[in-house]
Amino acid sequence: MFRLRQKDFGEIRHHGGISPAWPISYDDLESYYTQAENLYQVHGNRGEDPTEPEASSPYPWPAVTHEPRIQQLADDFARSGLKPFHVPVGVMLDEKNPHKSRCIRCNTCDGFSCLVGAKSDAQVVCIDEAIKHSNVTLLTNSLVKRLETDSAGREVKSVMVERNGNLETYSADVVVVSCGAINSAALLLRSANDKHPRGLANSSDIVGRHYMGHTNSVMMAISKCPNPTIFQKTLGVNDFYFGSKDFEYPMGHISFVGKLDAITLKAGAPAIAPNFTLELMAKHSLDFWLTSEDLPDPENRVTIGRDGKIVLTYTPNNLEAHERLQGKLKQAMKQTNCAMHGHECHQGLFGRNLYVGQRIPLAGVAHQNGTIRFGHDPKTSVLDANCKAHDVDNLYVVDGSFFPSSAAVNPALTIMANALRVGDHLMKRLGVSETTYEQSRQRDRELAVSR
Repeated sequence: MFRLRQKDFGEIRHHGGISPAWPISYDDLESYYTQAENLYQVHGNRGEDPTEPEASSPYPWPAVTHEPRIQQLADDFARSGLKPFHVPVGVMLDEKNPHKSRCIRCNTCDGFSCLVGAKSDAQVVCIDEAIKHSNVTLLTNSLVKRLETDSAGREVKSVMVERNGNLETYSADVVVVSCGAINSAALLLRSANDKHPRGLANSSDIVGRHYMGHTNSVMMAISKCPNPTIFQKTLGVNDFYFGSKDFEYPMGHISFVGKLDAITLKAGAPAIAPNFTLELMAKHSLDFWLTSEDLPDPENRVTIGRDGKIVLTYTPNNLEAHERLQGKLKQAMKQTNCAMHGHECHQGLFGRNLYVGQRIPLAGVAHQNGTIRFGHDPKTSVLDANCKAHDVDNLYVVDGSFFPSSAAVNPALTIMANALRVGDHLMKRLGVSETTYEQSRQRDRELAVSR
Protein backbone atom coordinates (compact mmCIF):
# COMPACT_ATOMS: atom_id res chain seq x y z
CA MET A 1 0.00 0.00 0.00
CA PHE A 2 1.88 2.99 -1.35
CA ARG A 3 1.52 6.71 -0.91
CA LEU A 4 1.87 8.65 -4.13
CA ARG A 5 5.26 10.32 -4.29
CA GLN A 6 5.24 14.02 -3.43
CA LYS A 7 6.22 14.94 -7.00
CA ASP A 8 3.30 12.92 -8.35
CA PHE A 9 0.96 15.71 -7.24
CA GLY A 10 2.67 18.19 -9.55
CA GLU A 11 3.07 18.33 -13.31
CA ILE A 12 5.65 15.83 -14.57
CA ARG A 13 7.11 15.53 -18.06
CA HIS A 14 7.23 11.94 -19.35
CA HIS A 15 8.72 10.49 -22.51
CA GLY A 16 5.17 10.11 -23.84
CA GLY A 17 3.76 13.47 -22.72
CA ILE A 18 2.67 15.41 -19.65
CA SER A 19 1.24 14.05 -16.40
CA PRO A 20 -0.93 16.92 -15.09
CA ALA A 21 -0.86 18.42 -11.62
CA TRP A 22 -3.51 17.70 -8.99
CA PRO A 23 -5.69 20.44 -7.44
CA ILE A 24 -4.47 19.38 -4.00
CA SER A 25 -0.95 18.78 -2.71
CA TYR A 26 0.66 15.87 -0.92
CA ASP A 27 0.48 17.86 2.31
CA ASP A 28 -3.32 18.00 1.96
CA LEU A 29 -3.43 14.19 2.05
CA GLU A 30 -0.54 13.37 4.38
CA SER A 31 -2.53 13.06 7.61
CA TYR A 32 -5.15 10.99 5.82
CA TYR A 33 -2.47 8.68 4.46
CA THR A 34 -1.43 8.13 8.07
CA GLN A 35 -5.02 7.41 9.09
CA ALA A 36 -5.43 4.96 6.22
CA GLU A 37 -2.19 3.17 7.08
CA ASN A 38 -3.36 2.74 10.65
CA LEU A 39 -6.84 1.67 9.63
CA TYR A 40 -5.51 -0.93 7.19
CA GLN A 41 -2.65 -2.05 9.48
CA VAL A 42 0.05 -1.37 6.92
CA HIS A 43 3.41 -3.04 7.61
CA GLY A 44 6.52 -1.22 6.41
CA ASN A 45 9.76 0.57 7.27
CA ARG A 46 10.20 4.30 6.72
CA GLY A 47 13.41 5.49 5.12
CA GLU A 48 14.17 2.48 2.90
CA ASP A 49 12.38 3.56 -0.29
CA PRO A 50 14.48 6.34 -1.90
CA THR A 51 11.38 7.98 -3.42
CA GLU A 52 8.98 7.83 -0.47
CA PRO A 53 7.57 11.18 0.69
CA GLU A 54 7.95 12.54 4.20
CA ALA A 55 5.55 11.07 6.75
CA SER A 56 4.38 12.40 10.10
CA SER A 57 4.60 9.01 11.82
CA PRO A 58 6.11 5.55 11.34
CA TYR A 59 4.14 2.67 9.91
CA PRO A 60 1.85 1.12 12.54
CA TRP A 61 3.51 -2.28 12.08
CA PRO A 62 7.08 -3.30 11.15
CA ALA A 63 7.69 -4.50 7.62
CA VAL A 64 6.94 -8.09 6.71
CA THR A 65 10.29 -9.89 6.64
CA HIS A 66 11.73 -11.33 3.44
CA GLU A 67 11.85 -15.09 3.09
CA PRO A 68 15.38 -16.41 2.37
CA ARG A 69 15.25 -16.38 -1.45
CA ILE A 70 13.84 -12.84 -1.51
CA GLN A 71 16.39 -11.69 1.07
CA GLN A 72 19.13 -13.13 -1.14
CA LEU A 73 17.79 -11.12 -4.08
CA ALA A 74 17.54 -7.96 -1.96
CA ASP A 75 21.18 -8.39 -0.95
CA ASP A 76 22.21 -8.91 -4.59
CA PHE A 77 20.36 -5.77 -5.65
CA ALA A 78 21.94 -3.76 -2.84
CA ARG A 79 25.44 -4.94 -3.80
CA SER A 80 24.79 -3.82 -7.38
CA GLY A 81 24.03 -0.28 -6.17
CA LEU A 82 20.23 -0.40 -6.06
CA LYS A 83 18.18 0.54 -2.99
CA PRO A 84 15.69 -2.32 -2.50
CA PHE A 85 13.10 -1.83 0.21
CA HIS A 86 10.38 -3.70 2.07
CA VAL A 87 7.07 -3.14 0.27
CA PRO A 88 4.36 -1.71 2.56
CA VAL A 89 1.60 -4.32 2.73
CA GLY A 90 -1.75 -4.54 4.49
CA VAL A 91 -1.96 -7.86 6.29
CA MET A 92 -2.85 -8.67 9.88
CA LEU A 93 0.46 -10.39 10.56
CA ASP A 94 2.23 -10.37 13.91
CA GLU A 95 5.61 -12.01 13.35
CA LYS A 96 6.77 -11.38 16.91
CA ASN A 97 3.74 -13.21 18.33
CA PRO A 98 2.82 -15.78 15.66
CA HIS A 99 0.49 -17.65 18.02
CA LYS A 100 -1.62 -14.47 18.25
CA SER A 101 -1.35 -13.54 14.58
CA ARG A 102 -4.53 -13.69 12.52
CA CYS A 103 -2.45 -13.95 9.33
CA ILE A 104 -0.75 -17.33 8.83
CA ARG A 105 1.33 -16.17 5.83
CA CYS A 106 -0.14 -18.64 3.33
CA ASN A 107 0.33 -18.85 -0.44
CA THR A 108 -3.18 -17.70 -1.45
CA CYS A 109 -2.94 -14.08 -0.30
CA ASP A 110 -2.62 -12.58 -3.78
CA GLY A 111 -5.84 -12.72 -5.78
CA PHE A 112 -7.93 -14.69 -3.30
CA SER A 113 -10.26 -13.78 -0.46
CA CYS A 114 -8.68 -14.56 2.89
CA LEU A 115 -10.51 -17.42 4.59
CA VAL A 116 -9.29 -16.32 8.03
CA GLY A 117 -10.07 -12.61 7.50
CA ALA A 118 -6.43 -11.59 7.83
CA LYS A 119 -6.05 -9.51 4.66
CA SER A 120 -6.53 -5.80 5.24
CA ASP A 121 -9.10 -5.28 2.51
CA ALA A 122 -12.15 -3.03 2.52
CA GLN A 123 -14.47 -5.93 3.32
CA VAL A 124 -12.64 -6.91 6.51
CA VAL A 125 -11.42 -3.50 7.67
CA CYS A 126 -14.34 -1.23 6.79
CA ILE A 127 -17.53 -2.94 5.63
CA ASP A 128 -17.68 -5.65 8.30
CA GLU A 129 -17.08 -3.01 10.97
CA ALA A 130 -19.46 -0.43 9.53
CA ILE A 131 -22.48 -2.74 9.35
CA LYS A 132 -22.17 -3.38 13.09
CA HIS A 133 -23.64 0.12 13.56
CA SER A 134 -27.41 0.37 13.76
CA ASN A 135 -27.52 3.33 11.35
CA VAL A 136 -25.72 1.49 8.52
CA THR A 137 -27.54 -0.80 6.10
CA LEU A 138 -25.86 -2.78 3.34
CA LEU A 139 -28.13 -3.82 0.46
CA THR A 140 -26.94 -6.85 -1.51
CA ASN A 141 -28.16 -8.15 -4.88
CA SER A 142 -28.73 -4.48 -5.73
CA LEU A 143 -27.84 -2.61 -8.92
CA VAL A 144 -28.08 1.17 -9.08
CA LYS A 145 -29.57 1.87 -12.51
CA ARG A 146 -29.53 5.67 -12.54
CA LEU A 147 -29.64 8.85 -10.48
CA GLU A 148 -32.62 11.20 -10.92
CA THR A 149 -32.35 14.94 -10.29
CA ASP A 150 -34.80 17.68 -9.41
CA SER A 151 -36.34 19.72 -12.23
CA ALA A 152 -33.46 22.21 -12.17
CA GLY A 153 -30.89 19.41 -12.45
CA ARG A 154 -28.90 20.75 -9.51
CA GLU A 155 -29.63 18.06 -6.93
CA VAL A 156 -29.94 14.27 -6.94
CA LYS A 157 -33.41 13.46 -5.64
CA SER A 158 -33.72 9.73 -6.30
CA VAL A 159 -31.44 6.71 -6.54
CA MET A 160 -33.09 4.08 -8.72
CA VAL A 161 -32.13 0.56 -7.65
CA GLU A 162 -32.94 -2.82 -9.16
CA ARG A 163 -33.02 -5.23 -6.24
CA ASN A 164 -33.97 -8.89 -6.46
CA GLY A 165 -35.86 -8.17 -9.67
CA ASN A 166 -37.79 -5.19 -8.31
CA LEU A 167 -37.22 -1.47 -8.89
CA GLU A 168 -36.80 0.51 -5.66
CA THR A 169 -36.24 4.22 -5.06
CA TYR A 170 -34.05 5.77 -2.37
CA SER A 171 -33.30 9.38 -1.49
CA ALA A 172 -30.75 11.21 0.66
CA ASP A 173 -29.45 14.69 1.39
CA VAL A 174 -26.05 13.66 0.03
CA VAL A 175 -25.32 10.94 -2.53
CA VAL A 176 -21.84 9.42 -2.71
CA VAL A 177 -20.89 7.33 -5.74
CA SER A 178 -18.06 4.82 -5.34
CA CYS A 179 -18.46 2.11 -7.97
CA GLY A 180 -14.93 2.10 -9.35
CA ALA A 181 -13.71 4.34 -12.16
CA ILE A 182 -15.44 2.36 -14.90
CA ASN A 183 -18.83 1.79 -13.31
CA SER A 184 -19.07 5.22 -11.67
CA ALA A 185 -18.58 6.85 -15.06
CA ALA A 186 -21.12 4.46 -16.59
CA LEU A 187 -23.67 5.33 -13.89
CA LEU A 188 -23.36 9.05 -14.54
CA LEU A 189 -23.59 8.52 -18.30
CA ARG A 190 -26.71 6.40 -17.85
CA SER A 191 -28.24 9.14 -15.70
CA ALA A 192 -28.55 11.64 -18.55
CA ASN A 193 -31.67 13.82 -18.58
CA ASP A 194 -32.92 17.07 -20.11
CA LYS A 195 -30.66 19.18 -17.88
CA HIS A 196 -27.70 16.83 -18.31
CA PRO A 197 -28.02 15.54 -21.89
CA ARG A 198 -24.46 14.15 -22.07
CA GLY A 199 -24.69 12.43 -18.70
CA LEU A 200 -25.15 13.56 -15.12
CA ALA A 201 -22.63 16.23 -14.04
CA ASN A 202 -21.12 16.15 -17.52
CA SER A 203 -21.34 19.71 -18.85
CA SER A 204 -17.57 19.46 -19.40
CA ASP A 205 -17.89 16.29 -21.51
CA ILE A 206 -15.19 14.81 -19.27
CA VAL A 207 -17.17 11.98 -17.64
CA GLY A 208 -15.76 8.66 -18.81
CA ARG A 209 -12.70 10.24 -20.43
CA HIS A 210 -9.03 10.01 -19.41
CA TYR A 211 -9.32 6.39 -18.30
CA MET A 212 -6.02 5.13 -16.85
CA GLY A 213 -5.00 1.79 -15.39
CA HIS A 214 -1.20 1.80 -15.60
CA THR A 215 1.02 -0.13 -17.94
CA ASN A 216 1.59 -3.34 -16.00
CA SER A 217 3.51 -6.48 -16.79
CA VAL A 218 4.50 -9.67 -15.02
CA MET A 219 8.09 -10.75 -15.64
CA MET A 220 9.38 -14.15 -14.55
CA ALA A 221 13.06 -14.50 -13.74
CA ILE A 222 14.14 -18.14 -13.93
CA SER A 223 17.11 -19.16 -11.78
CA LYS A 224 18.96 -22.40 -11.22
CA CYS A 225 18.30 -21.96 -7.51
CA PRO A 226 14.75 -22.83 -6.47
CA ASN A 227 12.40 -20.25 -5.00
CA PRO A 228 10.39 -21.92 -2.21
CA THR A 229 9.01 -18.55 -1.06
CA ILE A 230 5.39 -18.63 0.12
CA PHE A 231 4.73 -14.88 0.44
CA GLN A 232 7.03 -13.02 -1.94
CA LYS A 233 5.32 -9.60 -2.14
CA THR A 234 7.80 -8.05 0.27
CA LEU A 235 10.48 -6.55 -2.01
CA GLY A 236 10.36 -3.40 -4.11
CA VAL A 237 12.71 -1.26 -6.23
CA ASN A 238 11.95 2.40 -7.04
CA ASP A 239 15.41 3.52 -8.18
CA PHE A 240 14.03 4.21 -11.67
CA TYR A 241 10.70 5.70 -10.62
CA PHE A 242 11.67 9.21 -11.76
CA GLY A 243 14.31 8.19 -14.31
CA SER A 244 18.02 7.42 -14.42
CA LYS A 245 21.27 8.88 -15.76
CA ASP A 246 20.66 7.32 -19.18
CA PHE A 247 16.91 8.06 -19.37
CA GLU A 248 15.69 11.33 -17.89
CA TYR A 249 12.00 10.43 -17.84
CA PRO A 250 10.07 8.46 -15.19
CA MET A 251 10.03 4.69 -15.72
CA GLY A 252 8.08 3.27 -12.80
CA HIS A 253 8.01 0.72 -10.02
CA ILE A 254 9.28 -2.86 -9.61
CA SER A 255 7.87 -5.28 -7.05
CA PHE A 256 6.40 -8.79 -6.94
CA VAL A 257 3.16 -10.61 -7.58
CA GLY A 258 2.03 -13.57 -5.49
CA LYS A 259 4.02 -16.72 -6.15
CA LEU A 260 3.06 -18.25 -9.49
CA ASP A 261 2.42 -21.97 -9.85
CA ALA A 262 2.14 -24.27 -12.85
CA ILE A 263 -1.65 -23.90 -13.00
CA THR A 264 -1.36 -20.11 -13.13
CA LEU A 265 1.32 -20.31 -15.79
CA LYS A 266 -0.92 -22.32 -18.12
CA ALA A 267 -3.14 -19.24 -18.52
CA GLY A 268 -0.29 -17.25 -20.07
CA ALA A 269 2.69 -19.51 -20.49
CA PRO A 270 5.85 -17.70 -21.62
CA ALA A 271 8.51 -19.15 -23.90
CA ILE A 272 9.92 -22.14 -22.08
CA ALA A 273 13.50 -21.99 -20.90
CA PRO A 274 15.57 -24.96 -22.08
CA ASN A 275 14.79 -28.13 -20.09
CA PHE A 276 12.20 -26.32 -17.96
CA THR A 277 8.63 -27.61 -17.68
CA LEU A 278 5.89 -25.34 -16.29
CA GLU A 279 6.15 -27.09 -12.93
CA LEU A 280 9.90 -26.63 -12.83
CA MET A 281 9.62 -23.01 -13.95
CA ALA A 282 7.17 -22.27 -11.15
CA LYS A 283 9.54 -23.77 -8.58
CA HIS A 284 12.48 -21.71 -9.84
CA SER A 285 10.79 -18.43 -10.76
CA LEU A 286 10.94 -14.98 -9.21
CA ASP A 287 7.70 -13.31 -10.27
CA PHE A 288 8.05 -9.56 -10.74
CA TRP A 289 5.30 -6.97 -11.17
CA LEU A 290 6.28 -3.85 -13.12
CA THR A 291 4.16 -0.69 -13.17
CA SER A 292 4.65 2.40 -15.31
CA GLU A 293 2.45 5.48 -15.48
CA ASP A 294 0.04 5.76 -18.37
CA LEU A 295 -1.00 9.27 -19.28
CA PRO A 296 -4.53 10.74 -19.38
CA ASP A 297 -5.88 10.65 -22.93
CA PRO A 298 -9.44 11.92 -23.56
CA GLU A 299 -9.92 9.18 -26.15
CA ASN A 300 -9.23 6.47 -23.58
CA ARG A 301 -12.71 6.37 -22.21
CA VAL A 302 -15.80 4.66 -20.88
CA THR A 303 -18.97 4.94 -22.96
CA ILE A 304 -22.37 3.23 -23.10
CA GLY A 305 -23.10 1.23 -26.24
CA ARG A 306 -26.43 1.14 -28.06
CA ASP A 307 -27.20 -2.13 -26.28
CA GLY A 308 -26.72 -0.40 -22.90
CA LYS A 309 -23.49 -2.25 -22.13
CA ILE A 310 -20.29 -0.57 -20.99
CA VAL A 311 -17.65 0.01 -23.66
CA LEU A 312 -14.03 0.59 -22.59
CA THR A 313 -11.80 2.08 -25.28
CA TYR A 314 -8.11 2.15 -24.42
CA THR A 315 -4.92 2.65 -26.40
CA PRO A 316 -1.73 2.21 -24.33
CA ASN A 317 0.68 5.14 -24.20
CA ASN A 318 4.03 6.13 -22.70
CA LEU A 319 5.26 2.64 -23.54
CA GLU A 320 8.92 3.58 -23.96
CA ALA A 321 9.11 4.13 -20.20
CA HIS A 322 7.83 0.63 -19.50
CA GLU A 323 10.21 -0.96 -21.99
CA ARG A 324 13.08 0.88 -20.33
CA LEU A 325 11.92 -0.35 -16.92
CA GLN A 326 11.90 -3.94 -18.18
CA GLY A 327 15.43 -3.39 -19.47
CA LYS A 328 16.55 -2.13 -16.06
CA LEU A 329 15.18 -5.27 -14.39
CA LYS A 330 16.93 -7.51 -16.93
CA GLN A 331 20.17 -5.68 -16.29
CA ALA A 332 19.77 -5.99 -12.52
CA MET A 333 19.05 -9.73 -12.71
CA LYS A 334 22.22 -10.35 -14.75
CA GLN A 335 24.22 -8.88 -11.87
CA THR A 336 22.83 -11.27 -9.28
CA ASN A 337 25.40 -13.65 -7.83
CA CYS A 338 24.45 -16.74 -5.82
CA ALA A 339 26.92 -18.75 -3.71
CA MET A 340 26.35 -21.98 -5.66
CA HIS A 341 26.04 -20.87 -9.30
CA GLY A 342 27.54 -17.38 -9.30
CA HIS A 343 26.34 -15.10 -12.10
CA GLU A 344 25.18 -18.17 -14.04
CA CYS A 345 22.28 -18.70 -11.65
CA HIS A 346 20.02 -16.35 -13.59
CA GLN A 347 18.65 -18.19 -16.65
CA GLY A 348 16.46 -15.54 -18.24
CA LEU A 349 13.54 -13.14 -17.91
CA PHE A 350 10.23 -14.05 -19.51
CA GLY A 351 7.09 -11.95 -19.91
CA ARG A 352 3.54 -13.04 -19.24
CA ASN A 353 1.21 -10.87 -21.28
CA LEU A 354 -1.81 -9.59 -19.36
CA TYR A 355 -3.48 -8.49 -22.58
CA VAL A 356 -4.96 -10.87 -25.13
CA GLY A 357 -5.15 -9.16 -28.52
CA GLN A 358 -6.96 -5.84 -28.09
CA ARG A 359 -9.18 -7.09 -25.30
CA ILE A 360 -8.34 -6.10 -21.74
CA PRO A 361 -9.41 -8.82 -19.31
CA LEU A 362 -10.65 -8.13 -15.79
CA ALA A 363 -7.11 -8.34 -14.39
CA GLY A 364 -6.16 -5.46 -16.68
CA VAL A 365 -8.43 -2.94 -14.96
CA ALA A 366 -7.44 -3.56 -11.34
CA HIS A 367 -5.81 -0.10 -11.11
CA GLN A 368 -8.64 1.72 -12.91
CA ASN A 369 -8.76 5.48 -12.33
CA GLY A 370 -9.24 8.86 -13.93
CA THR A 371 -12.69 8.88 -15.55
CA ILE A 372 -14.30 11.58 -13.36
CA ARG A 373 -11.31 13.78 -12.61
CA PHE A 374 -11.31 16.52 -10.00
CA GLY A 375 -10.02 20.05 -10.49
CA HIS A 376 -10.75 23.73 -10.00
CA ASP A 377 -12.07 24.46 -13.50
CA PRO A 378 -15.58 23.13 -14.31
CA LYS A 379 -14.70 23.22 -17.99
CA THR A 380 -11.88 20.69 -17.63
CA SER A 381 -13.00 18.61 -14.64
CA VAL A 382 -16.14 16.98 -13.26
CA LEU A 383 -15.47 17.32 -9.53
CA ASP A 384 -14.17 20.11 -7.36
CA ALA A 385 -11.27 19.69 -4.93
CA ASN A 386 -13.61 18.07 -2.37
CA CYS A 387 -14.82 15.57 -4.98
CA LYS A 388 -18.25 17.21 -5.25
CA ALA A 389 -19.68 17.45 -8.75
CA HIS A 390 -19.40 20.96 -10.19
CA ASP A 391 -22.84 20.62 -11.75
CA VAL A 392 -24.75 18.89 -8.92
CA ASP A 393 -24.81 20.25 -5.39
CA ASN A 394 -25.23 16.99 -3.43
CA LEU A 395 -23.27 14.49 -5.54
CA TYR A 396 -19.79 13.22 -4.60
CA VAL A 397 -17.51 10.61 -6.15
CA VAL A 398 -14.79 9.02 -4.00
CA ASP A 399 -13.33 6.04 -5.87
CA GLY A 400 -10.28 6.14 -8.14
CA SER A 401 -12.09 8.04 -10.87
CA PHE A 402 -11.11 11.40 -9.33
CA PHE A 403 -7.42 10.93 -10.27
CA PRO A 404 -6.14 13.53 -12.81
CA SER A 405 -3.00 11.37 -13.28
CA SER A 406 -2.21 7.79 -12.36
CA ALA A 407 1.37 7.96 -10.97
CA ALA A 408 3.09 4.53 -10.98
CA VAL A 409 2.10 2.87 -7.72
CA ASN A 410 -1.04 1.01 -6.71
CA PRO A 411 -3.79 3.64 -6.26
CA ALA A 412 -5.53 1.89 -3.34
CA LEU A 413 -4.04 3.81 -0.40
CA THR A 414 -4.60 7.14 -2.14
CA ILE A 415 -8.26 6.23 -2.76
CA MET A 416 -8.60 5.32 0.93
CA ALA A 417 -6.88 8.48 2.14
CA ASN A 418 -8.98 10.68 -0.11
CA ALA A 419 -12.18 8.98 1.05
CA LEU A 420 -11.24 9.84 4.63
CA ARG A 421 -10.52 13.44 3.56
CA VAL A 422 -13.88 13.76 1.81
CA GLY A 423 -15.51 12.10 4.82
CA ASP A 424 -14.24 14.91 7.04
CA HIS A 425 -15.62 17.45 4.58
CA LEU A 426 -19.01 15.74 4.58
CA MET A 427 -19.19 15.66 8.38
CA LYS A 428 -18.72 19.42 8.41
CA ARG A 429 -21.26 19.88 5.61
CA LEU A 430 -23.80 17.83 7.54
CA GLY A 431 -23.27 19.94 10.65
CA VAL A 432 -21.58 17.39 12.87
CA SER A 433 -20.33 19.21 15.96
CA GLU A 434 -16.62 19.41 16.74
CA THR A 435 -17.18 17.38 19.91
CA THR A 436 -19.04 14.60 18.12
CA TYR A 437 -16.48 14.72 15.33
CA GLU A 438 -13.54 14.29 17.72
CA GLN A 439 -15.33 11.49 19.57
CA SER A 440 -15.85 9.71 16.28
CA ARG A 441 -12.20 10.13 15.33
CA GLN A 442 -11.11 8.81 18.74
CA ARG A 443 -13.30 5.72 18.33
CA ASP A 444 -11.74 5.13 14.93
CA ARG A 445 -8.26 5.38 16.39
CA GLU A 446 -9.13 2.98 19.23
CA LEU A 447 -10.66 0.53 16.76
CA ALA A 448 -7.51 0.57 14.64
CA VAL A 449 -5.31 -0.06 17.69
CA SER A 450 -7.57 -2.85 19.01
CA ARG A 451 -7.07 -4.88 15.85
